[in-house]
Amino acid sequence: MGDHEARGDDTERKADKKLSGWGLFGSKYEDAADLYDKAANFFKLSKNWNRAASVYIKIANCHMKGDSKHEAASAYVEAANCYKKFSPQEAAQALDQAVNLFLEIGRLSMAARYCKDIGEIYQQEQDLEKASDYLERAADLFDSEGQTSQSNTIKQKVAEIAAQLEQYPKATEIFEEIARQSINNNLLKYSVRGILLNAGICQLCRADAVAIQNSLERYQEIDPTFSGTREYKLLADLAASMDDGDIAKFTDAIKEFDGMTRLGKE
Repeated sequence: MGDHEARGDDTERKADKKLSGWGLFGSKYEDAADLYDKAANFFKLSKNWNRAASVYIKIANCHMKGDSKHEAASAYVEAANCYKKFSPQEAAQALDQAVNLFLEIGRLSMAARYCKDIGEIYQQEQDLEKASDYLERAADLFDSEGQTSQSNTIKQKVAEIAAQLEQYPKATEIFEEIARQSINNNLLKYSVRGILLNAGICQLCRADAVAIQNSLERYQEIDPTFSGTREYKLLADLAASMDDGDIAKFTDAIKEFDGMTRLGKE
């Protein structure tokens, strides 16, 4: 392991020297980037993730000098993969640099993918506001690329985070929007009743009986088969028990549904 680290040191020094020297038509940046890449691999072999990450940042800088934005973005992604081993915050920052570059060169799918990664890092770090921001950006980018299924999966995460943050109107609105988009899609329409159940539960959390009744009517418009489902029956029973202030009835309705379908597993 020590041998790999020593070779990494040696190769990084050569790359630094190459950069400080004289080069023809920017070739010194390409030559230095190649050497740094070798150095980064040595540091990865020795599991020195910190050194490897910092070398990938140097590679990104070389590619920026040579105006190779795609290669620079890829180097930031490599740096982020190393940072993930010890510093999620720095991983998120490196990925953010990559996202900005992918956006500049019109690689929207790549930008979307790494926005999603950043959102998931912040979610793991319990920074839910930032997680939501990046996941929303990712969903919008996937949408603009016509990747509806990817976008909807991420929007569900955004809605779940909104519910965690007790932003129930926002969560309800997103779940309902996904249901509307999914109902006419043969692959997605079977997920609609589960999504409408989530929307309804967010409405129940607002404890507004009138809003819940209006929602049930709206859900029937979105999916005409909804009133025949167990999900609809659960929401109707829960709404009625809330209206009556009957906790036992509320609990029984959940138990009955849970016996048939594990809540949250659909």
